[in-house]
Amino acid sequence: MNDKKIKGQLGVYLQWPLFLGALVILMNVAAGLVSLQAGLVMCGFTLLYLVIAILLYIYKRKGLLAGMVEFSADYAWIQKKLLSDLDIPYGVADETGRMLWMNDRLTELLKTEKGKGRLLTSYFPEVTRELLEGLEESTSVHSTLGEGRYRVNIKPVVVDTDPRDTEILEEGQQLKQLIAVYLFDETEILKYRQEIADQKMVAGLIYLDNYDEALESVEEVRRSLLMALIERKINKYITGMNGVVKKLEKDKYFFVIKQRYVPELREHRFPLLEEVKAVNIGNEMAVTLSIGIGMDGESYSQNYEFARMAIDMALGRGGDQAVIKSARKIEYFGGKSQQLEKTTRVKARVKAHALREIMDTKDRLLIMGHRLGDIDSLGASIGMFRIATALNKKAHIVINDVTSSVRPMMERFLNNPDYPADMFLNGEQAAEVADGNTMLVVVDVNRPSITDAPQLLRMVKTIVVLDHHRQSSEIIDSAVLSYVEPYASSTCEMVAEVMQYIADGIKIKSAEADAMYAGIVIDTNYFNNQTGVRTFEAAAFLRRCGADITRVRKMFREEMGDYKAKAQAISQAEVFEGAFAISECPSDGVENPTIVAAQAANELLEIRGIKASIVLSRYNGVIYLSARSIDEVNVQVMMEKLGGGGHRSMAGAQIADVSMEEAKDRLKAVIREMIEKGDIT
Repeated sequence: MNDKKIKGQLGVYLQWPLFLGALVILMNVAAGLVSLQAGLVMCGFTLLYLVIAILLYIYKRKGLLAGMVEFSADYAWIQKKLLSDLDIPYGVADETGRMLWMNDRLTELLKTEKGKGRLLTSYFPEVTRELLEGLEESTSVHSTLGEGRYRVNIKPVVVDTDPRDTEILEEGQQLKQLIAVYLFDETEILKYRQEIADQKMVAGLIYLDNYDEALESVEEVRRSLLMALIERKINKYITGMNGVVKKLEKDKYFFVIKQRYVPELREHRFPLLEEVKAVNIGNEMAVTLSIGIGMDGESYSQNYEFARMAIDMALGRGGDQAVIKSARKIEYFGGKSQQLEKTTRVKARVKAHALREIMDTKDRLLIMGHRLGDIDSLGASIGMFRIATALNKKAHIVINDVTSSVRPMMERFLNNPDYPADMFLNGEQAAEVADGNTMLVVVDVNRPSITDAPQLLRMVKTIVVLDHHRQSSEIIDSAVLSYVEPYASSTCEMVAEVMQYIADGIKIKSAEADAMYAGIVIDTNYFNNQTGVRTFEAAAFLRRCGADITRVRKMFREEMGDYKAKAQAISQAEVFEGAFAISECPSDGVENPTIVAAQAANELLEIRGIKASIVLSRYNGVIYLSARSIDEVNVQVMMEKLGGGGHRSMAGAQIADVSMEEAKDRLKAVIREMIEKGDIT
């Protein structure tokens, strides 16, 4: 304590007797000038004062400092007592998260002895070592401790401590920063928030997918009974959740439930979808329905709009499924059944007339497919090119990378005097010609991220989408006209129908008919997959226009290297979970391994017992997955979980920056998850 100095106001206060001693000396001199005897008498008192002042300053200083230290210790003990008895759990940790001191409340919560070193991260996993090391300002994390939920506030406290002055630090330890830890109990408030959220109203819509077709498949006297049974199941299902259901039309229902029942719906994956399909009173066709739910909106009207968007999404994906749309995300459930083809062409005619009205207001068309376009994308683009030409509109087909699958067909149009030299443009050239009087037609894709030139979607204001793939959460939402039909076999089939209604007397050249016919043939695997009545009608229309199946078949014969690669992929396939064929397509010596992988996936479906086939291939550093099924597995849902999409029986995905084994492991994990959740039976 001898090396301690008294500074500040206290030091000045102790020096005042010395200052007054100087004043007394001056007074003594003044008195001596007036009277010598008085000065001598006063001199004795002055000397006595100076001796006493010096003795007080020298000898009592240490005692005063000791008294102050004792007072500060008593005061510090009071502070420590207040902190120890504080109801708010409070503690101090070092930079590594080791608890150095805790008050009584925190000790009680952590159930540990005072002074026992324990890591903060062992109590609260959300408080990581990396968080503590990079802590520069007060931070809050939410965590669970026992049955309570807490907000953990951690705040850095910069100190400059001599290790000799504390008993907490170990010998030789230098502590530059402490961490103050506060716990605030959020259990009650979160409970009340959850109760408030559970009471919110959720809007929903139920549409019967195949109402008219199902009624036609049953005797007329039984039709009312069939609908009564279905309506009873719907009412029982909604009222079982204390909800209200109202029939809007013969095949449409509106319902309202509390938000507290939504987790239950997610967990059980909407059993109403299967219950309705089980209704059978002699009807040859099972009734399927779609459910759209809107929640977490700012108002009831917004929840209803979310429900409308959700039901449109469910129908756009083929029906027989439920979609939950919230302000943050979209969730899909079901979708196991094969979608039903509509035999009527009313929608095709309506869409064709709407497309004609839009085209009449524009002078130029840009037609774009998906990245690494296939023959369906090229054939649909050529069909739209013919429609634009017949309506006296300037048109260009946007294509960046010409794959081996489309090159033979594309060469029939290059350097052909019947077609303009600028019939095909790349993305940069198309961006140069795009202006305010241009419309963009997107074919065979409805996801903006995988279009051939995504920048055109931002440059062109008038966008039309024609596609046969099921919609996902990522859609081209700026389209003025969207014609998406998942039941169609191919986009070429859709364009062939539109061509018959958009104008009279459109003359299709044989090369164009071949391209569109090839698109149907390849996408249906020679009319084996996703083929309906309208598929054959579209093929017949193209045959009448001059399509030649022999020319198409010879054009798409394979190279020997591609055929060997496909054979190798088939021979090396493994059967996973007894029903899923998984293989890898070699890329060495193969110009476009993704096409070969798709062909190998089709071939693997011919093996008995295989429900779905997935073939992986590496191309330009990215792993491509080609998934195929017949009717038992929805491979679109499977590929969506890997960031892809597609059609119910034909889908794909792309995974970057992973090895082939890692990609296979991800695929197998998705298959296991779908089996556990009942998405695959």
